[in-house]
Amino acid sequence: MYQMRQPPVSDLPWVRQIFQTQAARKGSVVRRSVMWVEREAGRSAFEAEVSRRGYHLIQTADQYIIICHNGPIRLLF
Repeated sequence: MYQMRQPPVSDLPWVRQIFQTQAARKGSVVRRSVMWVEREAGRSAFEAEVSRRGYHLIQTADQYIIICHNGPIRLLF
């Protein structure tokens, strides 16, 4: 029986769109709307990919904020 292979996660369009941006490559901050994530990636796949990269993920109102480095962070207030 023939099974279709899934592309590597890094080849998925939504992964490229987020993590190949200049901001992400520089270790900066990227944001996406919750609605975009649900439509393009699905929440669990999105969270898994952010976690796999060792990045930090914050949700505020209708936005996700990805801090594209694995260093410590501190919320000030």
